[in-house]
Amino acid sequence: MARKEQPVEGSESFYLLKSEPDEFSIDDLAAAKDQTEPWDGVRNYQARNIMKGMRLGDRAFFYHSNCKQPGIVGICEVAREAYPDSSALDPDSKKYDPKATAEDPRWYMVDVKMVRRLARLVSLQELKQHSEAALQGMALLSKGRLSVQPVTQQQWDFVLGLEDRPPEQEA
Repeated sequence: MARKEQPVEGSESFYLLKSEPDEFSIDDLAAAKDQTEPWDGVRNYQARNIMKGMRLGDRAFFYHSNCKQPGIVGICEVAREAYPDSSALDPDSKKYDPKATAEDPRWYMVDVKMVRRLARLVSLQELKQHSEAALQGMALLSKGRLSVQPVTQQQWDFVLGLEDRPPEQEA
């Protein structure tokens, strides 16, 4: 039976957050103090704008990208709404942006808190098998490079349903 992961009452948005596991993984989030960390370093205006719309308690799939088996590995929630990304102002950071200033920060981050790991990895290959049906229009499958993406309620529920089924064989 599919697990129902609902956002905090009053919130109704879902997202997918992509991270390379060698930079920041679900294990890193789980090990963090209070299992909460900033989601920083976003340097795409569309992703930034989506992130600025995130509200306290909104839920997000945690997705590992650019690895041997990319896919959804967990669920996190917004613990702090968008605020200026300090890494953009730090000249020693690889995410430094010389055009960003304290007065005009350009880049934002949210804090995310671990909710849980998925029972199993729901791989990108498995998700692609549903791209013309249940997951049609999912940003991950059409705008794959975007690191912060909206997810519809229907997509959210479908992916959670996949978690409780054995992995599907590649077509």
